[in-house]
Amino acid sequence: MTISTTRRRTDATSAPSTPSSTNPDRDCPLCPRLVEFREAQRAREPSWFNAPVPSFGDPDARLLIVGLAPGLQGANRTGRPFTGDYAGELLYGTLLHYGFAKGRFEARPDDGLTLVDCRISNAVRCVPPQNKPLPAEINQCRSFLGATIATMPRLRSIVALGRISHDTLLKLLGLRAVAAPFAHGAVHQAGRIRLYDSYHCSRYNTNTGVLTTEMFHAVFARVKAELD
Repeated sequence: MTISTTRRRTDATSAPSTPSSTNPDRDCPLCPRLVEFREAQRAREPSWFNAPVPSFGDPDARLLIVGLAPGLQGANRTGRPFTGDYAGELLYGTLLHYGFAKGRFEARPDDGLTLVDCRISNAVRCVPPQNKPLPAEINQCRSFLGATIATMPRLRSIVALGRISHDTLLKLLGLRAVAAPFAHGAVHQAGRIRLYDSYHCSRYNTNTGVLTTEMFHAVFARVKAELD
């Protein structure tokens, strides 16, 4: 594992000028392709959430987990990050194991599960077609993640799930990509915040052996040990 000590170029806790909200409006118009896809899903599945998915957890938490975007039949359906698809089973199971969550995860937003000293968000808040946001959409949505970080005064650790989340966070934390390359298990320092990299806990990554439960647990075991 590597630790980068690159200094920040900008203040990671400064809220962006626009938009200042931590979450887009339900009918956010910023990304035309995502708007079109969202409207099609509302027509097809009117009982689903079908809107930008807000962050989950306490803003006073010391740990933030950042995923890529809501899954079509996961968070886009249920309205809670990583709820309703396989990625959530591995993520929430891991959080329960290391004390970052309590209760019982039943893949629905009213299951009573709560996070402990932890918050979960996404780099892109709306579901993208084929789970692949375009670079312009990632850039457009970055301000909402920046605003989310700005509301977390005790934030000390961020886990980036996948390269896109990692790259988005580098821009917000003022780290240079060449000095803080993405690698599973890597840790990069940005002022008071440590950025931990992990492969995304998607079914594809686990089915292909790119990510094992042991590899995923190792990241959170280190976060837990360094926060304690």
